[in-house]
Amino acid sequence: MIKLLVLTNNVILVSKIEEVPTELGEPDCKLTNPFVVKESGLEPWLVDHTNQNVFMIHSDKIFTITDPKPTLLEKYEQLTK
Repeated sequence: MIKLLVLTNNVILVSKIEEVPTELGEPDCKLTNPFVVKESGLEPWLVDHTNQNVFMIHSDKIFTITDPKPTLLEKYEQLTK
């Protein structure tokens, strides 16, 4: 499912997200093709640092998860085709 995530550091992402079973203390959320939401548009997350498009993070780093607006969802889907 594609969701809008607000991280605890105030970064806003739109990403495919999946909860994965893990051992206690290990990252439990899988983000696929995360993009940072900026006023200028969408930018791949960590694009300056890695070529990866799949990331594991701890759910405690996510402040909230919600549905993106239809226009944002459409832009995201175009960029990830």
